[in-house]
Amino acid sequence: MPALPAPDYPADVRARLEADAKEVIARYPGARSALLPLLHLVQAEEGHVTRTGIRFCAELLDLTTAEVTAVSTFYSMYRRRASGDYQVGVCTNTLCAVMGGDAIFEDLKEHLGVGNGETTEDGTVTLEHIECNAACDFAPVVMVNWEFFDNQTPQSARRLVDDLRAGRSVEPTRGAPLCTFRQTSRMLAGFPDERPGAVRATGGAGPASLIGLRLAKGEVAPGHGGDTVIAPRTARTGADEAPAAGHGDGQAPPGHPSSHDAPHETSASDEHHPAGPAAEEGE
Repeated sequence: MPALPAPDYPADVRARLEADAKEVIARYPGARSALLPLLHLVQAEEGHVTRTGIRFCAELLDLTTAEVTAVSTFYSMYRRRASGDYQVGVCTNTLCAVMGGDAIFEDLKEHLGVGNGETTEDGTVTLEHIECNAACDFAPVVMVNWEFFDNQTPQSARRLVDDLRAGRSVEPTRGAPLCTFRQTSRMLAGFPDERPGAVRATGGAGPASLIGLRLAKGEVAPGHGGDTVIAPRTARTGADEAPAAGHGDGQAPPGHPSSHDAPHETSASDEHHPAGPAAEEGE
């Protein structure tokens, strides 16, 4: 077990962090609501959430270290141990995986000589597999410090991490210019990105990602002529009047009930089901 209590920051570091923390806390009606950005703030200082950072957050928000630890260990964006300047995340969720994400992840593990959540010896790259990044139409996707690198292959991913380790300039496919993980954490704490042109840099989602937004607005679906797939939200008069898919007038096609509305032959609804009717709870 580590020695308790955790050591404090040096006086000059603590003074600087307290000034930043007070600015963050002032944004919220209740001080404890500032815990998430404060965890990003202390992570920006040391590259991960240390025992000292947990103590700092607890003292400023009048929380126990146990309460702060419970939050910091719940969210995966808070690192619990020292990590690299660049967090390289390979999406291995279903679509990215079948499009090559699994192959990229396995290739990078071998190329970098690290496992999931581990950091290269030079302290530059931490490799991890991550869940869906809502960029399925650009699969397989790799993220570096939460910036997108789309349509990757094992070869392009190897070049990417090699450039990061060599200190060469790397530009994301879309979004702001790349910065270190500590800089990213400070932005997530709520402080502006002061790099010239960084705020204006952006990148929209692809057509496949935006089709749901188009349908919600009641726009014409491609290939459907003048028929809309779903009525615009503003045209609805009640939450339970949403039209069925494929019919802008809100009427479901005859003979095609929703699978959620149709009766299911289960033991809970059919006494003739092989399992028999469901019993009362506890019987």
